[in-house]
Amino acid sequence: MDSKEFKKALEALCKEKGISEDIIYNAMELALTSAYKKNYHSLSNVRVDINRDSGEIKIYSFKTVVFNEEWEKEEGKKEIQVITDEEGNEEEIEKDFIFDDRIHITLEEARKIVPNIKIGETIEEEVTPKDFGRVAAATAKQVVVQKIREAERELINEEFADKEDEMVVGPVAMEDVRNYYIDLGHTQGVLPKSEIIPGETIKMGSSLKVYITKVQNDSKGPLILLSRKHYGFVKRLFELEIPEINEGIILVYSVARDAGSRTKISVYSENPNVDPVGACIGEHGSRINRIIEELNGEKIDVVPYDNNPAKFIENALSPAKNLHVFITDEKKKEALVVVDDDNLSLAIGKKGANVKLAARLTHYRLDVKTKSQAEELGISIVE
Repeated sequence: MDSKEFKKALEALCKEKGISEDIIYNAMELALTSAYKKNYHSLSNVRVDINRDSGEIKIYSFKTVVFNEEWEKEEGKKEIQVITDEEGNEEEIEKDFIFDDRIHITLEEARKIVPNIKIGETIEEEVTPKDFGRVAAATAKQVVVQKIREAERELINEEFADKEDEMVVGPVAMEDVRNYYIDLGHTQGVLPKSEIIPGETIKMGSSLKVYITKVQNDSKGPLILLSRKHYGFVKRLFELEIPEINEGIILVYSVARDAGSRTKISVYSENPNVDPVGACIGEHGSRINRIIEELNGEKIDVVPYDNNPAKFIENALSPAKNLHVFITDEKKKEALVVVDDDNLSLAIGKKGANVKLAARLTHYRLDVKTKSQAEELGISIVE
């Protein structure tokens, strides 16, 4: 392996991927130490040195200077051995001292080579094999690939860590039996087919708005879960399409959604001159229609929020009219809604959908009854 070419390639790669050269060099030195011991069956202590200026790689065998071979016979004599794993983590292990000429040298022998050397110091000898370049090249490739993956994973984590509950846009890149995969730049998000809007058709390569429900990092790397079915997706669409919401002039109080069927969204404004419902609908329905189109024709009820819970519940049960709302338990958030026969089916909705959405929107448990049912409970409605 040509040292200059190696250094040049490494510098270019580190610059492109935004990885520190020291991280690569340190990881390579550890990996090359293991590679040398494995490929050359070395049982001695070795140290790998990569010259940061030239890129030249050298292997050194080193021995620790001890007093003499009889040192091991001294009662209770211990040595501390430092074990380093492939990730660079060090662990100190205390063990009985045993003289081993592969890793130890006596003070007497050491001073024949280095006259002033002391006990505990090391004496080194270069043992770089002539064909080590082949092993180094293969090891370097493994280390660089691993570090690139780690760096890219960290980059993805930093980019998406604070984007949970946000909406992003990306092309549909792949599909399998259970999921669509959305290209988000440095990575792909997973859109389960169970999280698309019922009845919609997803085309490969098409640009798709999606809502990030979860960002997690595990052993396999970052996982970004997406949805178009989540109620938060509707809220983000309103922020995108209604400038007054994005600017904070109109506020969203709550959203309740039955994806593919109907959504109820409650809005209000602290500015008395602003009509929050009208602004969301737009002239001739221009604004709300863009959102409905994105939701594949899903019906949307824009409901005015009211801090009077009875009035808010009445608004939430739209399109039903002529309602009488009684808050029966404010702490438990329970309410009785009395309707006439003409509005009963509208208030409840198909399969109870309207009242369920209204309950979720207002956070109240709603009990809907007709006037005759209410009278049986002793409640008289005076028009």
